Amino acid sequence: MRLDGRRALVTGAGRGLGVACASALAQAGAAVTLVARTSIEIDDVAASIRRDGGLAEALVLDVLDAAAVTAALTARDPFDVLVNNAGTNRPAPFLDVRMEDYDAVMALNVRATFVVAQAVARGLSNAKRAGSIINVSSQMGHVGGANRSVYCASKHALEGLTKAMAIELGPLGIRVNTICPTFIETPLTRPFFENAAFADDVLRRIKLGRLGQVEDIMGAIVLLASDASALMTGSALMLDGGWTAE
Repeated sequence: MRLDGRRALVTGAGRGLGVACASALAQAGAAVTLVARTSIEIDDVAASIRRDGGLAEALVLDVLDAAAVTAALTARDPFDVLVNNAGTNRPAPFLDVRMEDYDAVMALNVRATFVVAQAVARGLSNAKRAGSIINVSSQMGHVGGANRSVYCASKHALEGLTKAMAIELGPLGIRVNTICPTFIETPLTRPFFENAAFADDVLRRIKLGRLGQVEDIMGAIVLLASDASALMTGSALMLDGGWTAE
């Protein structure tokens, strides 16, 4: 499960799951490039990784800008590992969903993921190198959820995209999988759990009886990035505490 000598790209790397993904890959020996729209957070994360003895650089890039993504990644050496982590959610009852929110969620969760993965896969294909693409999905890519119609639609789309990519890229030695976390406690999600009814419902559905922590995804990321999962592609790795088992 070592990644020494490999180059990894992590989108949405400035906070929460992205920081955990980047840290895990660096601890396993990868040279990590952290991507976000602004430099402040990823500069700090990259510096922290370097202080701990890892290899990391920050790349300011808006993954919603397809032309900028293509130009930036084409200009760099191929990445052996991609963690497509950038994503968003705008919860609302189905009858109240605004089209601008629908477009924003689908643009980042699906279109941007597609664009970044395509650029990384092209780089690997042109260099005739194998690689691993990890799309950060969700348990909501396998079930439905109240007030999450658009988010569920985007993550179900991501699961289908991952399987199709795995079929096409497998002959090139490029593996494509998803990780599917349950609710992970981060500064962005913590306010949701101030609603006692919501918190009780979530914990009832998570059979292990606790929210996920960012550390819970780190081992899974290294597993899918490394040769330890050499025969895994087109798969969804559930990190949902048993939510979807019911």
